[in-house]
Amino acid sequence: MTFEETNKNRRSIRDFKNTQVSNDIINQILKEALEAPSSSNTQPFKVVVATGDTLTNIGNELTKKYKASLSLRKKNIFEKLIIARKFKLKPNKIYQTIQGKYFGIYQDRRIKTAIGLYKILGIKKEDHKKRNEEMIKNFNFFGAPAAIWIFANPKMKYTALVDTGIFMQNIMLSATSKGLGTCPQGALNIWREPVDNYFDVPKGYELVCGLSLGYPSDAVVNSYRPEKIGLEELLVSERK
Repeated sequence: MTFEETNKNRRSIRDFKNTQVSNDIINQILKEALEAPSSSNTQPFKVVVATGDTLTNIGNELTKKYKASLSLRKKNIFEKLIIARKFKLKPNKIYQTIQGKYFGIYQDRRIKTAIGLYKILGIKKEDHKKRNEEMIKNFNFFGAPAAIWIFANPKMKYTALVDTGIFMQNIMLSATSKGLGTCPQGALNIWREPVDNYFDVPKGYELVCGLSLGYPSDAVVNSYRPEKIGLEELLVSERK
């Protein structure tokens, strides 16, 4: 594919085939992603790749945490504290730092995107049960056979997040060029403990984001592509 084709074909995939992705392909994707620029070539990131039983176990642990978090809504403050402690529901440190509240036009775009997604899934706004079921799919990686978590060294501060974002985009574009799909998921950044239970992440590195990786299915949800802003809204006018 040309770059234009690859770029336009990349979208968030929310339903994957159970076809396995070979380690050779995953390694090739990561090698290509490492061509991404970073501040003074610092490359301040580490990567976890989970497949097979390890991925299943991590998914099960994340799902338990999410279901426990849902139960908090109907509990009093003391019950919330007990459940939060039992299931270790305190969010990942970086998640608490970078997950700001949506406001103004950003909240408008967020709502518009959600409405479009739920519409194609046939889920009504008031159907909280179905919406929760869709949310839970994040923690099963939408059926993907592989998932990637990216950690960065927070001592590099702002540049670490910029560098990680560029690197992550390279992963997604490389995967797309090979006929695979990805879904970058903020949900995979909420709790890092299940990942730490299976991988020896170097001390000091914080979880920034995760993504699912695999071959896209023909499910209608994968046809959804939210509207992007135009150049007239993107570009800043020159002073006169």
